[in-house]
Amino acid sequence: MEFINGLNPYSLVDLLVTFAVVILFLWGGTNKFGKKDEFNEDFLSLDTMMSLRGFAAIGVMIHHVSQEWAYQEQGILSIFVNAGAYFVAIFFFCSGYGLIKSLDTKKDYLKGFVKKRIVRAIIVPFYVNVVIYGILMLLVKIPYPRERWIFNFLGLTMMNSYAWFPIVLAILYFVFFLCFRFIKNRPVCFGIILAVIIALGIGFCFNGHYGFWYGPHDNWWMEEGAENYAQWWQNENTLWFSGEWWINSAPAFLAGLIFANYEKKIVSFFKKNYAKKFAILVAITLVLFVVSKFGQARFGYWTEFNGTGLGIKDKIITLFMQMPVLTVIAFTVFVFMMKYHVSNPVSRFFGEYSLHTYLMNLSAITVFRFMEFEESPIKLGKFNLLVYLVCVLLLSTALGVLEQRITESVQRKLFEKKLKPEPMRSLLSDDGENAIDKRMSLSYKSAASGKSSEAPVEPAKVSTDAGKS
Repeated sequence: MEFINGLNPYSLVDLLVTFAVVILFLWGGTNKFGKKDEFNEDFLSLDTMMSLRGFAAIGVMIHHVSQEWAYQEQGILSIFVNAGAYFVAIFFFCSGYGLIKSLDTKKDYLKGFVKKRIVRAIIVPFYVNVVIYGILMLLVKIPYPRERWIFNFLGLTMMNSYAWFPIVLAILYFVFFLCFRFIKNRPVCFGIILAVIIALGIGFCFNGHYGFWYGPHDNWWMEEGAENYAQWWQNENTLWFSGEWWINSAPAFLAGLIFANYEKKIVSFFKKNYAKKFAILVAITLVLFVVSKFGQARFGYWTEFNGTGLGIKDKIITLFMQMPVLTVIAFTVFVFMMKYHVSNPVSRFFGEYSLHTYLMNLSAITVFRFMEFEESPIKLGKFNLLVYLVCVLLLSTALGVLEQRITESVQRKLFEKKLKPEPMRSLLSDDGENAIDKRMSLSYKSAASGKSSEAPVEPAKVSTDAGKS
């Protein structure tokens, strides 16, 4: 008790959150460390994937809360402030992995891909979210100009600034479809997808975080009264690709594709002398992490405020210094899961509803934002911020479940004549159709024996699901 009493209330908030995350990580863990030649053969099963997505979803929501000004001012949850991209990388990796596994195990998988995997599984949920946020904004009478409402409802500008992930995923899915539909050489397909990801990243570097490139002269936004020059579409988080979080973790999508394509070889490679090879992989990841941190500190993404123009060159350098670690991090996590992974009711629940809890997170943050201020009617002193976090997580979950139900209803009405009803929960993990079930782990077991990994896969229980991150 003396230790607890001596803690700063803000430190205690961090301690409690860290304790909860550690407990969640230990609950239901399957450990093979210290057991030679023993591995979790189901480390990429549906259940394990779902739990991992659950952890990532919780991490993203805490990350969003950590960026609120009160947390920034007090240094609370600081470890989560820049962690969003790493959590989103998990979602991208799972999506890429699921696409290749489905392509390899399902006959005529690309037939109707655009309609089923992009329109139905991504675009419809995106516009359901747009409508929900639009209704909420109309109810609280947000004073947007008419043209902004129009562009927001069309999805050409952002109604919900956290809804960037479905946009990027839809683009990557479409590129995947074009490549694997018309090109048979997979390394060439991977190269094209990499080129598209890099092109999108450079596009952000020219676009910047605001529409700064449109104005009377260089650095006009630094002047007093600059808001008088700005148009509504020049605001932060309004235009597509107006932030590094739109693209910096997207290379993990390519990593997932490659991992799935060379799965047998990769698993066999790490099973031989696992400890040494995994240690080298961790060392490489740490080196890339340091390079990424140096790039952000030395060059940075927010160069618009350096007083030297948009700073496009510095943005590009920073992007290329950060992308490698976000490409490797998910790969490292999955190799780690060969020896240790977790599955429990909480992680599975959030894995099932990860997309929609993520999409509704901004509304929950906005509802409880009053708790950041001293005028808050809830008087719990410094612990207001802990209660704020808990309330946001609970409301995000409730609204996410509700939105998913609405989305499923819309999908059934639009597609029930030709397609069976299909939940959304796997958007962040696979192709949006039948998720890869535990039988897919046969490919890992066959890696050592040399047997084919393309054994018939029994359809799994349908499971469907990546703000600033």
